[in-house]
Amino acid sequence: MIMTRSEAELAQRWPLIMATCIGIVSSSFVLPYYSIGALLTPVTEEFGWSRAQFQAAILFSSGLGALTSPLIGWLNDKYGPRRVVLPSMIGLSLGLFTASQIQGQLWMLFLAYGMMALLGAGTIPVTWTRAIATSFFKRRGLALGLALTGTGICASVAPHYTVWLTDQFGWRGAYMGLALVPILLAWPTLFFLFKPLDTAADISTDVTSDTTAAIHSGLTLGEAVRGYRFWVLLLSILFAYQGFSGIGPNLLPSLTDDGFSREQAASVQSVYGISIIVGRVVVGYLVDRFWAPGVAALCLAVPAVGAYLLYGSQSFETAALAAFLIGFAAGAELDLMAFLAARYFGLAHYAKIYSILYATLAVCSGTAPMIFASVYDQTGSYDYGYAVASGLFLVSVVLILLLGKYPKEFANTH
Repeated sequence: MIMTRSEAELAQRWPLIMATCIGIVSSSFVLPYYSIGALLTPVTEEFGWSRAQFQAAILFSSGLGALTSPLIGWLNDKYGPRRVVLPSMIGLSLGLFTASQIQGQLWMLFLAYGMMALLGAGTIPVTWTRAIATSFFKRRGLALGLALTGTGICASVAPHYTVWLTDQFGWRGAYMGLALVPILLAWPTLFFLFKPLDTAADISTDVTSDTTAAIHSGLTLGEAVRGYRFWVLLLSILFAYQGFSGIGPNLLPSLTDDGFSREQAASVQSVYGISIIVGRVVVGYLVDRFWAPGVAALCLAVPAVGAYLLYGSQSFETAALAAFLIGFAAGAELDLMAFLAARYFGLAHYAKIYSILYATLAVCSGTAPMIFASVYDQTGSYDYGYAVASGLFLVSVVLILLLGKYPKEFANTH
């Protein structure tokens, strides 16, 4: 049976997708993020910190990640993703281990999460999406979706893993157990299988002349910033991710506050993670075939309903449904951003452009959890945060539709 070019592309480069997925599971932008909810209560109770103080560590970490993303984009364009990501995995493990040594000083918490961001900076989405975007052309959307299911896997597994570690070994042991993931799971896999088309030699021997031209075509960062589409995409990300990032790490403590056991809350969080995986794959498949902003608009309307369902008290089934709706869209958002950046701005300076967009996402990832936690500290409830998140999703729907038709000059980048 003769395979089509798109089928051959996926068949030949599936090890890259698998390695990228495992790398994302263990990366600095998801592993600390999805484990912090299970660590919030035991750590704050031991040291007497407020929830907002503890969640501020994510703000600090994400802020540093935002500052470093342009540098990581430049390093990716100059040296390739492989040389960037391997040392960063070791650095992330060091940061997680440092968190296990906290003795009650708040600055040590910030130091540990700062180390995760700085030493693990090469594991942010700029690296992963560049590797996929320059290695897949016929099925880029699906390849991005499959690779980025790593965030959903982490969102599903990390809460249970962290709760189990905490119950068995205490929160210090939990941080140590988390530190083993990047160094023992991700690093060997990446060393042997993470080999994207990131050099001229790779490109000239592995792809067609049309694809080679596509890799070298695209707007510069300055040209992209001067166009309205860049700002439409950025603002859409800003509003949507404020909602996603506020809900994600606060979902587990929110549910336990409403009377769910930690195990039940972790199960709802796992539904959230599973739906991220579903969203990644489904949306990745759809954007290869339909107008991506239209697909994005439909996806971003769904979490508005999910956030509304979390307002007030709810049954386990309602909470699980809400988590699925929100997670599905959260799963779509990251690969949509990567797909749209490549489709509207080209590949020549993709990492630099994407790094600025990611910086916005990183700031949201840091500020929103703390804002949600501050609302809780002031009102004793997360309900107001859920109501605001629902509105933010709807604003993002309107913005994403303003991107318009795909630019014809980058037709070969897809």
